[in-house]
Amino acid sequence: MPRQSDQRRHRIRAARRSVRGPVRPGSRIGEAAAGEAPAGETATDRYTESRVAPALRTAAAYAWRLLVVGAVVYAVFSVLGRFHEIAVAVFLGLVGTAMLRPVTDLLARRIPRPLAVTVALISSLALILGVLALVGETVAGELTVLQREFGAGVERIERWLEQPPFRVNPEALTDVQSWIGRFLSSHRSTLISTALSGAGRLVEVLTTLALALFASVFFLHSGDRQWNWFCDQLPPSARERVSVAGRAAWRTFTGYTHGIVLVAATNAILVGVALYALGVPLAVPLALLEFFAAFIPLIGSPIALAVAAIVALAANGPVVAAVVIALIVVIGQLEGHVLHPLVMSWAVRLHPLVVALSVIGGAIAAGVIGAVVAVPIVSVLWSVRQALRALHHQGEGRDQDPGQDLAPGSGHHPGPGLGHDPGPGLGHDPGPGRP
Repeated sequence: MPRQSDQRRHRIRAARRSVRGPVRPGSRIGEAAAGEAPAGETATDRYTESRVAPALRTAAAYAWRLLVVGAVVYAVFSVLGRFHEIAVAVFLGLVGTAMLRPVTDLLARRIPRPLAVTVALISSLALILGVLALVGETVAGELTVLQREFGAGVERIERWLEQPPFRVNPEALTDVQSWIGRFLSSHRSTLISTALSGAGRLVEVLTTLALALFASVFFLHSGDRQWNWFCDQLPPSARERVSVAGRAAWRTFTGYTHGIVLVAATNAILVGVALYALGVPLAVPLALLEFFAAFIPLIGSPIALAVAAIVALAANGPVVAAVVIALIVVIGQLEGHVLHPLVMSWAVRLHPLVVALSVIGGAIAAGVIGAVVAVPIVSVLWSVRQALRALHHQGEGRDQDPGQDLAPGSGHHPGPGLGHDPGPGLGHDPGPGRP
């Protein structure tokens, strides 16, 4: 009887092995079939593993890896949040380097590079200070007229709300005005402390700008050598991948910076001309507001034009305000369907939904600064992913054809140079059907 049960058990095992197919030598199944357990594994471990579904084992393997990656990302962002002034200063330094590097390279052909860096930085600072001085002079020159126009505009809005179809009670508007006055009087100490904290914030902003300027000087002067030194500190097996990723990241960041500045300048010029033609006061400051707001994709320009519409409503009435609101729609369509595809498609290819989610996520995580830096960060990460993927496929092609020469740019790292153009292909979306 025991002999028959042993024979039946052997037949069942042989049938199972025939259904599963050939057993790979050295695998767990092969070792178990040979009656040998892997080193350090007990019979209980083999029994437990055999009872766990393969899909669950795969999900668990991915889960703990994702947890580790998530912990690392959280730690990185926690450190950046702790030292956000330094992170913002480095980011602004890279933006300034991306904008001034072409001018510096052009000047360096005729004069020494340190002098070229000095001329480029001083000229850019003079331009920025000149624009700010123009805005300040415009506001100071129109201040008296603005106070009178805004007072008349508020009275006009009150009369407009009292008429059909709103029919707001005049006493309600008077109560609102008196409540605002009482609120300001009762919270005067809070407002003063807020103003003093704002002065402290101003010191932080000036310190960050000074550090960004200091970083830009060294990035413009010796960015190539800094990048090459960094790559030389890496293991030889990682230098090629880091070099390719760095060139792709810098190319995408430079293209995005040039494109967004061009889009913002175009929007500011259009808005300034339109507001000046409509007779809206503060046309130059509102155009400057539109320029800075355009650095936040999708939502920045509508917010700036909404402020312009409020100013137009108070100073010029509802008709001009309605025209400014229509201008919001026109500028949005022009930016989304003409400027972005024409100017930035060669450097950044992100779906509008990805852009919207990036802006909202950045705003939730780090406020206005997060909304500004979210899209370039996502664009750079996507570009690096595409470049490393192309490098991986090149490596597979060389393995299949050992006689093939190395592709340009896949040898020793020349470094992105903080402004060096790596040539087409790196960081660019290869499109469907291509690796």
